[in-house]
Amino acid sequence: MTETTSTGDIRLELRGRVAVVTIDRPAKLNAVTQEMSDELVRVIHRVNDDDAVRAVVLTGAGERAFCAGSDIRTLDKYATPWDFRNRIDYCDALRECRKPVIAAVNGYAFGGGLETALICDIRLASTSASFAAPEIKLGWIGGGGMSAFLAASVGPSNAAVMLMTGEAIDAETALRWGLVTELVEPERLVDRAVELGATIAERPPIAAETAKANLRAAANMPQDAAIRYERDLQTVTFATADADEGRAAFAERRAGEFHRR
Repeated sequence: MTETTSTGDIRLELRGRVAVVTIDRPAKLNAVTQEMSDELVRVIHRVNDDDAVRAVVLTGAGERAFCAGSDIRTLDKYATPWDFRNRIDYCDALRECRKPVIAAVNGYAFGGGLETALICDIRLASTSASFAAPEIKLGWIGGGGMSAFLAASVGPSNAAVMLMTGEAIDAETALRWGLVTELVEPERLVDRAVELGATIAERPPIAAETAKANLRAAANMPQDAAIRYERDLQTVTFATADADEGRAAFAERRAGEFHRR
């Protein structure tokens, strides 16, 4: 079943159990305004609350850009730097998503667009995609987790090159550095991301969401604490009805039928 809803410049399409969220402002390279951030918050809340949605694909409209970050022309509207610091940001919105998120990067992923891709759990990229942290060229740095996520993804030295020069890297370099998992021809990108999302959607949903939570914890905890936390989460998932079904299906040599239970 396919269902599409659109509010402003954020589009939500349901393809079976995969929600495709599109930043839909191609004439401005999908640069994000505060109104778009607010709408993305609402979309993520809807996705979180919908048990029928088990995975999310995030992409940008058009062929040129995934997301070029914040619309710089709108940044002067904040009365004070403190107001700017306390805004609800699209990166903040995406971090609130409990479902697995796949970025389908179809062009420029610059500034906040790169941060947005980094927040996603899995990143696929078009062969024509490019990635940059260009804020330094304008006199500031990223503030949506750029340094932490980029260093964890490509390593401190590669992250330093991107953060301190602001220069872009191409898709092949992004793949070599580990920034993305797979390169796909542009016309196949979103379909490939939905295919991967559909595979994740076949898995027990509580286990998939727990795996996401555990990966985030592992990135933020000392190793011993992360292992203890993983064991606790394993115990939670082991006690679900879906885990019972998984063991039964294995014993009976059949495919499991998993629900959110």
